[in-house]
Amino acid sequence: MPLHLTEAQLNEPVTTYMRADFATLDPEWTVGEALAHMRKHPPPGRIIYFYVVDAALRLVGVVPTRRLLLATLETPVKSVMIASVIAIPTSATLLDACEFFTMHRLLAFPVVDEMRRLLGVIDIEAYAEELAETGESTPAPASPGPRDDVFQLIGVRLTRSQQARPLVAFRGRFPWLLCNVAGGTLAAILVEIYHVELNWQHAVLALFIPVVLALAESVAIQSVTLALEAFRETGPSWRELFRRLRPEALTGLLLGLATGLLVGVIAAIWQNLAVLFLIVLGGIGIGVTCAAVAGMAVPHVLRLLKRDPQVAAGPIALTCADVAALLAYFNLARLLT
Repeated sequence: MPLHLTEAQLNEPVTTYMRADFATLDPEWTVGEALAHMRKHPPPGRIIYFYVVDAALRLVGVVPTRRLLLATLETPVKSVMIASVIAIPTSATLLDACEFFTMHRLLAFPVVDEMRRLLGVIDIEAYAEELAETGESTPAPASPGPRDDVFQLIGVRLTRSQQARPLVAFRGRFPWLLCNVAGGTLAAILVEIYHVELNWQHAVLALFIPVVLALAESVAIQSVTLALEAFRETGPSWRELFRRLRPEALTGLLLGLATGLLVGVIAAIWQNLAVLFLIVLGGIGIGVTCAAVAGMAVPHVLRLLKRDPQVAAGPIALTCADVAALLAYFNLARLLT
């Protein structure tokens, strides 16, 4: 395995770097028979996962080592295997495999052909340069810190390689920009729906739309950045998401009230309209709070859905922030004017 992967090597077929010393099990065996087979025919190399294949070598499941060791000897292998196996096709490149490692954070993936026959295994050691940089020659599950650093470095390599190819970068980023197109269209529709409120007092509300949106968007981006940074410490989970939402919502509320108070006072004094203070304060307060929640939630949800939050989280969170801020601003105006 090369110590320093070049761009050309990253674009080579993943089959060039896959290992053939994988361990297979029959789904009809018991755990005892599987262990006896392993003792009699010890597979070479380091074992991470045991792959379950049928008579035609088609991949039907995977058994983590822990499950195999802790199950009773009479338990059928098919009862302890994970049937939904994430596999890499033979048509993939080593760069494509980067996406699998960064999104799923497994130590190895099976490589299968179009008939889903198991041909080999690609593990994290294929990225020897990243491993060398962290000082880890064999990333073990018991050392999550260095292992997370490896995944982070692979993600950096993936991003750099994608950015170096404009067409690939375009395909990865353009679809998410459609969120902003949809958000801008929805904002225009909201302006039309609330045109009566916008025409109040010679369209004074329109003067403060830019600052209402700017504050919500800024807080949303701050929250997205903090959420992405948090992934380096703990992996995404629904429990972790809900644990972080409350303090982020309270922070957003404090930021919204502070900035809303400041802008509201300026608006009320400038336009000599006391009710404008409440509209601006409420619009910014609610909008910024919603933006903070969206900025924290969107990256977590994307990661849980196996999507790249670095590219997608910003556009989605900004769209949510804009819509929430405008709805709060316009509805308060409708209520108070």
